[in-house]
Amino acid sequence: MKITHMKFYGGSREKVCRLGLSHIFLELQEILISTEVRVLDKRKANGAASVRELIDGRFKDFSDWKLKKTGGIDWMKRIRYNESIVSRIGVEIQVSGRSDLLARDIVHIRNSLQDSEIDVGVIVVPSKEFSLLLTDRVADFSYAVRYVEKELREAKTYPIILLGIEHDGLTDQPLPKKTTNLGAQ
Repeated sequence: MKITHMKFYGGSREKVCRLGLSHIFLELQEILISTEVRVLDKRKANGAASVRELIDGRFKDFSDWKLKKTGGIDWMKRIRYNESIVSRIGVEIQVSGRSDLLARDIVHIRNSLQDSEIDVGVIVVPSKEFSLLLTDRVADFSYAVRYVEKELREAKTYPIILLGIEHDGLTDQPLPKKTTNLGAQ
């Protein structure tokens, strides 16, 4: 994939540098850039959950990233110095699901910051163009910016980084859609 947009809030850029998180932040970018995603150029034709699975698969290829299945930050990595944990970054992947789940991701980041589980949070969302090709009504980058800056304004004070992603190109086959229990009936 390509990273098309990046927006920093609440001193997140400074924290990434000051707390020694730049290596982890660069590794996150490497994970995203090395995830190959090709889509059919047709609105709502590509399974958003398939994009999520591809991203999750790349995280698993890199060491020390921890996945939390439910109720918190999706992916987390920490830096150790000797036996002490120095700092941590948390990543929320918002490429599948409803756009209102962005609010839950911000709450997860806020709670993890308040509980000292992470020092900086990152939310990954598709670009506007990419989101139109996905099945789910997912939050795109401009929606995420508007949500942070207008709807949930206190989120501007949290050390959050928004990353917008784009697919690698087109193919003649759509990404597979997931069949839910409701869809199987």
